[in-house]
Amino acid sequence: MAEYLMPEKKQEIFAKYGKSNKDTGSPESQVALFSYRIAHLTKKNKKDVVTRRSLLRLVGKRRQILDYLQEVDIERYRKIVKELGLRR
Repeated sequence: MAEYLMPEKKQEIFAKYGKSNKDTGSPESQVALFSYRIAHLTKKNKKDVVTRRSLLRLVGKRRQILDYLQEVDIERYRKIVKELGLRR
């Protein structure tokens, strides 16, 4: 496992954005975790093709979850976008 993403950090993210620290399935907690990982990967080597590919996959997954959340509950969508400072 990556050293930047220890279980304690994951639980902290889930507790802040999910319903509890064990809430790994809610869209809000998943988007928050993906955002944290994306922020970490953007600081890595810019010419690393594998890192770039995984970064693009994470951005796509986050976008899919946000689109789903927007369809299901627009208020939850707006709240998570505002909390994480995402554009749109």
